[in-house]
Amino acid sequence: MEEKKYLTVTALTKYLKHVLESDPHLSKIYLRGEVSNLTKHSRGHYYFSLKDENAQIRAVMFASQTRKLNFSLKEGDKVLVFGSINVYEPSGSYSLLVYEMEPDGIGALYLAYEKLKKELAEKGYFKAEHKKAIPKYPNTIGVITSPTGAAIRDIINTIKRRYPLTKVILYPTLVQGEGAKKSISDNIIKANSQGLVDVLIVGRGGGSIEDLWAFNEIEVVEAIFNSNIPIISAIGHETDFTLSDFVSDLRAPTPTAGAELATPDINILKREIKQTAETIKSWFSQEIRQREVLLVHLEERLSLLHPLKKIAEIKRHYEKLKADLKRNYQWQLLTKKQSYQLLNNAYQKFDLKTIVNLKKEVLITKEEQLKVNLNRLLTTKQQTLALKLNSLEYLNPLKLLKGGYSITIHNDKRITSIDEVELNEEITTYFKDGKLTTKVKKKERL
Repeated sequence: MEEKKYLTVTALTKYLKHVLESDPHLSKIYLRGEVSNLTKHSRGHYYFSLKDENAQIRAVMFASQTRKLNFSLKEGDKVLVFGSINVYEPSGSYSLLVYEMEPDGIGALYLAYEKLKKELAEKGYFKAEHKKAIPKYPNTIGVITSPTGAAIRDIINTIKRRYPLTKVILYPTLVQGEGAKKSISDNIIKANSQGLVDVLIVGRGGGSIEDLWAFNEIEVVEAIFNSNIPIISAIGHETDFTLSDFVSDLRAPTPTAGAELATPDINILKREIKQTAETIKSWFSQEIRQREVLLVHLEERLSLLHPLKKIAEIKRHYEKLKADLKRNYQWQLLTKKQSYQLLNNAYQKFDLKTIVNLKKEVLITKEEQLKVNLNRLLTTKQQTLALKLNSLEYLNPLKLLKGGYSITIHNDKRITSIDEVELNEEITTYFKDGKLTTKVKKKERL
């Protein structure tokens, strides 16, 4: 009987680990699934399950890989992953070791959209300072859209209803699928080079994000940004925005709304014209009334300025001046006559000898007063001089010599300290009755 060989659990687990991890089909696995049971470790590792409608597998993505993700993973995300099978011996379980991950389907487009949006925003493509004003009364409107879709019919019908005075030029354009981005951008450039339109409506009648993707392409965005013609984006989606919406000069949620934003309402214009006409009529009526009143005033002024009335007024003024001159002449004559009489009376009473005697007496009085003042001033000055002489005598150094003191001079300067003279130098000492010239032999400090 053949002897049975029993394996240890460890040996079996190691064998399975070797088989699974060395299988080339399991070392490079591309897998699609939905994320569940997601746990984000504090160190940056992600632990989760990847499942579909029939099965699930445990998965782990370490921090070195999670840091490379350009989106935030969350529960329920559908993802595409690349990894390999890993066996964890202590628990005997296997899991998927994930190296790369990206959102499945729409998620990838959304990431591309967000990335390009951020780049364009940093370059200033969406700034208000680049937005051009939409003309209020366009003569010609260019439409860049499909010639067969509902969008062009909605736009044309709206323009005809609101503002039939304008002309519409259609630039037939592919708005989805292969070649759409080139068709859109080329027609924007064409419209600018022709210069036939005042404003452009660029759009289509809505659709999925894949259908609208051409309006997120960089070629279309740059064509809109570089356009000299104002552009209204009308891509037919109420909630979502394409990059063309952000860069265009004005965004409309639908093609119909785009046509409304591009044109004034003729009914409103008619009401405005009617109101303006009534305002002008009222203004003219008021102006005519004011002119009539002004005319009456001017007629009154003209009648006052009639030549005969002007001559009569000048004559009255002349007669008044003549009477005033005569009256003034008579008054001046009377005044001068009275002044003459007063002077004549004063001259008759004039006594020259008496006046001379009075003047002599005044002169004598002035002379005596001058002598008194002069003597007083002389006395004051003499007293001041005596005081100053006494002060000068008190300060005279010769007075000190008379008291037994002496003064020593060196180089024409009085010596007050032994530091001011050196040995063997000659000094001169003044006394009250003469001077001595000596040579310094010794210096001693007290």
